[in-house]
Amino acid sequence: MEQISRTLEEQRREFASRKFLATPLAGLIVWLIVGIAGLTLPITATVWILFIGTGSIVYLGMFISKFTGENFMDKKKPKNTFDTLFLFTVGQAVLVYSIAIPFFIVDYSSLPMTVGILTGLMWMPFSWIIKHWVGLFHAIARTVLVLLLWYLLPQYRFVAIPFVIVLMYIVTIFILNKRALIE
Repeated sequence: MEQISRTLEEQRREFASRKFLATPLAGLIVWLIVGIAGLTLPITATVWILFIGTGSIVYLGMFISKFTGENFMDKKKPKNTFDTLFLFTVGQAVLVYSIAIPFFIVDYSSLPMTVGILTGLMWMPFSWIIKHWVGLFHAIARTVLVLLLWYLLPQYRFVAIPFVIVLMYIVTIFILNKRALIE
C-alpha cells in the first residue's frame, strides 16, 4: 500500500483536530497527587513524588490516551511531523530538570516552582502548532501564578503551587474540550 504524501499544512490540520485530553489529564492527576502529598506527607516523600510523578506524566498520558480515543501508541495512524515536534517539546521539558535539580540542591523549596514553570513551557509551541491561544494562556498564566505563589506563600510551596497547576489544567481541559466541540 503506497502512502500518500501530505503537506505540512495538512499534517498540522490533522494534528490540531485532535482532542488533546490525555496529557493534560495526566498532568492534572500527577500534580493533584503532589499537592495531596504536600498536605499529608513529609517533605522527603513529597519531593520524590514530585520528581517521579512529573517524570511520568508522558507515560500516564500514553495510558490515558487509550481511554480518550487518542491512542498515542496506535501504529496504524499515518506518521505526522507534528507528533515528532511535540515529542521534542516533551524532551525539552525533561531536559529542564538540569536547571531544577541544581536549584533544588541549594533550596529544596524551589522544586515546585522550577519544575512547575519549566515543564509548563511546552504549552507555547503546542499553541503555535494548533493555532489556538490555549497553550499560550496555560504557559503564561501558569508561570505567573506559580511565581506569585512561590513568593507569597513560602511555607506552602509544595501545596499551593501544585494545586494552582491543577487549576490551570482544569481550565485548559475545559478550553480544549470546548474547542473540540466548536471545531
